Amino acid sequence: MRQVAPVGGTAVQDHVALAEIELCGELIIAASAAEDRLSLESIDEVLRVAEERQD
Repeated sequence: MRQVAPVGGTAVQDHVALAEIELCGELIIAASAAEDRLSLESIDEVLRVAEERQD
């Protein structure tokens, strides 16, 4: 038997997955705006790695 998601907006939100999707989108935007490949420093800046380390 196959289960189907209920109708009516009762979808469960995975906040970690949503955050990862948002970061991937930001990386895609940064990469498309760059003339060359993004440096590791640029990627860290987009992903706000330094901010995470300070917290």
